[in-house]
Amino acid sequence: MEETVRKAKARSIDWVLVFIIVLLVLFGFLMVYSSSYPDGYYKYGGDPFYFLRKQVIAAGAGLAGMIFFANLPYIIYRKFSKLILFTCIGLAMLTIIIGIASNGAQRWIEIGGISLQPSEIIKIGAVLYMADYFNRKRSELPSFTKGFLPSLFYIVLFCGLIAIQDDLSTAVILAGTLMVMFFCAGARISHLILLFLLALAGIIALIAMQPYRISRIIVFFDPFKYPLDEGYQIINSLYALGTGGLFGMGVGKSRQKFFHLPEAYNDFIFSIIGEELGFVGAVFVMLGFVVFAWRGLRISMNTEDFFGSQTALGLTVIVLVQFLIHVAVATSSMPPTGRALPFISAGGSSIMFLLCSMGILLNISKYSNTYRS
Repeated sequence: MEETVRKAKARSIDWVLVFIIVLLVLFGFLMVYSSSYPDGYYKYGGDPFYFLRKQVIAAGAGLAGMIFFANLPYIIYRKFSKLILFTCIGLAMLTIIIGIASNGAQRWIEIGGISLQPSEIIKIGAVLYMADYFNRKRSELPSFTKGFLPSLFYIVLFCGLIAIQDDLSTAVILAGTLMVMFFCAGARISHLILLFLLALAGIIALIAMQPYRISRIIVFFDPFKYPLDEGYQIINSLYALGTGGLFGMGVGKSRQKFFHLPEAYNDFIFSIIGEELGFVGAVFVMLGFVVFAWRGLRISMNTEDFFGSQTALGLTVIVLVQFLIHVAVATSSMPPTGRALPFISAGGSSIMFLLCSMGILLNISKYSNTYRS
């Protein structure tokens, strides 16, 4: 199959996917500025463009990376799968040793004055490695000893590398993504059920180990009981969405972003979208992700090379899971997790590495049969 990919004539990339990615990023610029200028002005020396400037620089670097990886044959990652694995392990260890603490969690490392979040790289590395692993072991996946147990080991390894950085939500997102890949690779339903139960037990154990996580769950069931404490963010997020109504208050006219809703430009940017653009605007954003899902999953289904198909699936699902979690948190459908809205929320390394991963997806689209089917 690898030889087939090498000889295959690359076609044009999926321009519909390019369009929706760029559209979401540009929309993100608008919403990052709208939701962050009060914080930028009052907290960063009267600079209302502080967060927008950082976002544009990071997205610019990410778009450059996307172009580069879109022109790098994806099959090359199979040759370096072991290097990818050891790089992920090394990054996790480096974060523990020299990591920078932020908001009570040690998730960052600084290289040349630039702060990076290794978990963003580990997510991509995990998808690439597991796609190669499932490709190599495809015939053995239905077996419990040769398929399930080794797969369980690697899934726990990658998710554990992120969980030890006190980043449970990212670990859960990755676990969900790898489980979808495992299922589509040919795993037995009974093995998936067992994997889900083990994952659920692990999540419960990790939550129980941290009092603040237990507190978030308690508050989630009745945030209005703690309006000035842990329930503050959730309540103001709901106020923002409720105030927006059908068509919103207008771009830039949000009230909750004026220090009522913490992390309005990141963890709760969907709430500001709902407040300023209303239900209609929020639906259009969700439709954007529906189009993204359609193109990404179509690339996966129409790629004959199993490694490419699995990689496209993983890179698409990981974005969709994070999107669903962000919206669920904003609408108080699940406890706060600190997850950004892909392509839109403010974030340096997150949007940079996300766009780089989209370059890989676009390169796979060159070799898919999307345009012939």
